[in-house]
Amino acid sequence: MTTPLRLSVLDQSPISEGSSAGDALRHSLDLARLADGLGYTRYWLAEHHGTPMLACTAPEVLIGPVARETTRIRVGSGGIMLPHYSPLKVAETFAMLSALAPGRIDLGLGRAAGTDPATTYALQRDRRQPGPDDFPQQLVELLGHVDHTLPPDHPFARLRPLHGSVERPEPWLLGSSPQSGIWAAELGLPYAFADFINPAGDPIMNRYTAAFVPPRVAPHASPRGLVAVWVLCAETDAEAQRISASARMAFTLFQRGELRPVPPIETALEFLARPIDDPFAVVRQRRTIVGSPATVVPQIRGVARAYGVDEVMVVTITYDHEARRRSYELLADAFGLSGATARAPAAADQHAGETVSDR
Repeated sequence: MTTPLRLSVLDQSPISEGSSAGDALRHSLDLARLADGLGYTRYWLAEHHGTPMLACTAPEVLIGPVARETTRIRVGSGGIMLPHYSPLKVAETFAMLSALAPGRIDLGLGRAAGTDPATTYALQRDRRQPGPDDFPQQLVELLGHVDHTLPPDHPFARLRPLHGSVERPEPWLLGSSPQSGIWAAELGLPYAFADFINPAGDPIMNRYTAAFVPPRVAPHASPRGLVAVWVLCAETDAEAQRISASARMAFTLFQRGELRPVPPIETALEFLARPIDDPFAVVRQRRTIVGSPATVVPQIRGVARAYGVDEVMVVTITYDHEARRRSYELLADAFGLSGATARAPAAADQHAGETVSDR
C-alpha cells in the first residue's frame, strides 16, 4: 500500500510582467484560500528582497491576512531570514500571530540573506561593520524566547513572558546545506529541506534523522522533515512544458544577474528558442518536476521516498495566476487530498458583495 503523502505550499508571491506587487500579494491570498479548501497541510510564505520578480519581503506581514482568510491550514514563514533581525522581535511577532491563529502558526527560520550583498547591508541596523556570522547563537536565543528556556544567567532571562505566548508557533529550521541539518538535529527541530535549490539533499535529510536529539521541552519528540520541490502540473505534458517556459526564462536571467518580473509565455518561448546558448543549462542544475498528473505524481513520490519524508512542499511560479491555481488543483486531485472535490472560488468571486463587517 502506498504511504499517503501530505502536500503543502511554498508561496514566493511571483510578480508577472505588467502586474504589480499588490496584484501578486492578492494572488497569494487567493491561492491560500484555494489550498485551504483543497486540503493542503501548510501554506508558507517566502522572504525575498531586492527583486522585481517576488513580492513578499516580509512574510510576517502576510501571515496574518492569510490566516484570517483561511480556516484550517497551517500558515507560516518559509522562512524568516533570521540574520536580518532581533531574535526577540521575531519571537514577539510570532507570539502575536499565534495568539490570533492558535495552533496554526509555523515559524520557519533560515540563514540565507534572501538577496544581494548591497541589500543585505542596507537591511542592517548597525552599518559600522559587516554583520556578525552568529546564526547559531541567534537561533538558540530565539528558541529560548519562544519556549521560555533561556538559562538563568542569560542577560535576557528576566524579560517578561511574550504576550500571547500561551499559544506558541512551531519552529522549523530551513536549509539547503549539510550545516542546517546538523543544527536542526542538535536542537531537536523539524527540518525543511529546499530541494528546489539543492537536489542532492537526501543524504543531508538522512543524517538529520539519524542524529536527531529530542529537545528538553519535548523529550519524546521524533525527527520530522519535509522537502520543498519545484513542481508545475497541467492537463498534458506539452501544456505543462509550455507554461513552465516563463519560470525557466526568469530563472535563467536571474542566474545571469538580470532581474525582471515573470515574463509572458510567448516571450519566454521566443527567448528559450534562441540558439546562442543552451536555455536549459542553468535550469538543469536544479530539479524541476513538470508535466501532467501521470508524469509528476511518480516523480514527487520518488523524491519523498529518497528523503524519507511524508510531506512535500510544492513551489510553483507561472505567468498566469490561473495556471498556478490549476496546477495545485490537479495535484490535490491526483494525491486525493481531503478537500480536492471542493473548489475554492477565484479571487474575483471571493467575498462577493461582502463588507469587512460581514466577515
